[in-house]
Amino acid sequence: MKQLKIGQVAKLTNLSVETVRYYEQRGLIPSPNRSEAGYRIYSESVLQRLHFIKRCKDLGFSLQEITELLSLQINPETSSALVKQHVEDKITLVKSKISELQKLQDSLESLSGLCCGDGSVSDCPIIDFLKH
Repeated sequence: MKQLKIGQVAKLTNLSVETVRYYEQRGLIPSPNRSEAGYRIYSESVLQRLHFIKRCKDLGFSLQEITELLSLQINPETSSALVKQHVEDKITLVKSKISELQKLQDSLESLSGLCCGDGSVSDCPIIDFLKH
């Protein structure tokens, strides 16, 4: 099995060295062995785990949620329904955020509609609205 230094791991996963260290600190990846010179030496298996973590992050999962997903993998008898529930919970959260952002967009568009953009700021209905 090939042994990799932290810089190689970072490059192969498109993560920074600091991020790899942070994931190690948070327990998302196992602590690596050290060389005689004190360098972190990772096995290739850490690459798959880091790709998993990165993919989860790209999908909006928090590090706590990723920790939970990783822990579900430990026991091969774990029901896939538990994994699906994590995804369903994330979908619900995303839909809620989209709804909140849509309301915010609607409010901002209404606010923008108050002002034609002509005249001085002292006569701007947006500023007047924001003051009160």
